[in-house]
Amino acid sequence: MTTHRLEHSYPTDPATIWTLWTTPSGIARWWAPDGFTTAVGVLDLREGGELVYTMTATAPEAVAFMQAAGMPLATVSRKWFTGVEEPRRLAYQSLVDFVPGHDPYEFGTEVVLTPTDDGTHVVMTVEELHDEVWTLRLLEGRANELANLDGVVRGA
Repeated sequence: MTTHRLEHSYPTDPATIWTLWTTPSGIARWWAPDGFTTAVGVLDLREGGELVYTMTATAPEAVAFMQAAGMPLATVSRKWFTGVEEPRRLAYQSLVDFVPGHDPYEFGTEVVLTPTDDGTHVVMTVEELHDEVWTLRLLEGRANELANLDGVVRGA
C-alpha cells in the first residue's frame, strides 16, 4: 500500500498537541477541513478503542460540494485505534463508507509527535484511498486540518 506523508511544526509541547488530538473538545476545535464542523460522539482512547464523530458541511461552498457529489451534508465517521503511545504516537484505521457507488473499506493513519527545541514536529502518514482523486481530497483535507491545528495552537 502506498503511503503519503504530511509534516507540520507547532510552537508548543507534545502534550498540548496530544490533548488537542485526543479529546472531544480538542478535536472539535480543528479536526474538520474549512467549511465543516466536527462533533465527537464516542472517544475510547486505547488500542482497540473507537472514535466516532459527525462531520457536517456548514459553509456554502462545502454544502455545494457535498450536494454536487451526491453526499449527505453530515457524515458519521469511525476510526479504530491501533496504537496509542501518549504523547508521541497515535495510529488508527478509518472506515470509508461514504463514497457513492463504492464498497466500504478502511485505510490507516499514523501520527508521530516529536519534541523540538521550539515545540513539536508532527509527521502524519496516511495510506492512499481507492483512487487518485479521493487520495488528493484526503491529503488536501489533512493539510488543511494541520493548518487549522496551527491556528488553534497560535490562538488565531
